[in-house]
Amino acid sequence: MFQTLYSYFWWERLWLPANLTWADLEDRDGRVYAKASDLYITIPLAFLFLIVRHLFETYVATPLAGLLNVKEKIRLKATPNAVLEKFYAATTKHPKQADVEMLSKKSGCTVRQVERWFRRRRNQDRPSLLKKFREASWRFTFYLIAFIAGMAVIVDKPWFYDLREVWKGYPIQSMLPSQYWYYMIELSFYWSLLFSIASDVKRKDFKEQIIHHVATIILISFSWFANYIRAGTLIMALHDSSDYLLESAKMFNYAGWRNTCNNIFIVFAAVFIVTRLVILPFWIMHCTVVYPLDLYPAFFGYYFFNFMMAVLQSLHIFWAYLIIRMAQKFITGKVVEDERSDREETDNSEEEEEMAKNGPLSNGHPVLNNNHRKND
Repeated sequence: MFQTLYSYFWWERLWLPANLTWADLEDRDGRVYAKASDLYITIPLAFLFLIVRHLFETYVATPLAGLLNVKEKIRLKATPNAVLEKFYAATTKHPKQADVEMLSKKSGCTVRQVERWFRRRRNQDRPSLLKKFREASWRFTFYLIAFIAGMAVIVDKPWFYDLREVWKGYPIQSMLPSQYWYYMIELSFYWSLLFSIASDVKRKDFKEQIIHHVATIILISFSWFANYIRAGTLIMALHDSSDYLLESAKMFNYAGWRNTCNNIFIVFAAVFIVTRLVILPFWIMHCTVVYPLDLYPAFFGYYFFNFMMAVLQSLHIFWAYLIIRMAQKFITGKVVEDERSDREETDNSEEEEEMAKNGPLSNGHPVLNNNHRKND
């Protein structure tokens, strides 16, 4: 049965145009082609990325946070209470008014004390400013290096300037060593993001982030299997072009550099909109939807690849809406939060008391003040 499923999965009509077989993509005469087995290395590389990330966050990002004076917001801890803790863990973190009154009777606390306890308890679970800074630093570093490396891989190729060259001779297009490593590193990184998503800073678009990571992994893997490597390298470099700007804006936001954060965010928003809402749909997707039909009839792989591209494009439109809304608000001087973030809750009387004792509670900027998409 396994052999039958394997045969169906690798049926040539799913992956390749008509009249072509896997035999056409076997290495010969010094020409090397992409193979599915090449991707096995990405799983151990993903775990290596997690180790490197831990070392980076410990020995690079943490000292950098100290140099930039990244300060934690003082949080009042919830008083231990078995009744409230059980309800918090087993039922909901946001009790309704009827639940609050019921818990007040069971715990012997007043309604106000129960409400305050839940606010403090939720805030305890929110990630610290240092955690958010370290995560942003790691992603900034990878995306910047990946973008530079990606441009180095494609900038001297004819298909970078003429998209019709993407399909010239397809699928008999040999693979270059630079393309191999670019693919392996990018795919390994996205595997590592998927593996760590449960422990990373969570945002309101958590589900969209998972969809983005899965769609990206499928797209990268499929483009490798079907030898869509030229198109794949263009798409990966295009995505990396704006991600490092967002992460750097977050870093400066956490450090309290408001003007720098604002300026970088405006540049990020412009680059994101141009690359994801203009270049990607009207150049790259036009290249993957229209040009291949000049060479061969549409097949399953053609439809599948472009469907996954449409999924990514839908996510880009969703995120562009949030980005534009944020940019519009703080450009006009309105106080805003990151549209993707969970807002930290406070009790005014408690905050005033703490400010009197310790000074301002936060040096964070309202824009991008995350409590992740990822980006994806």
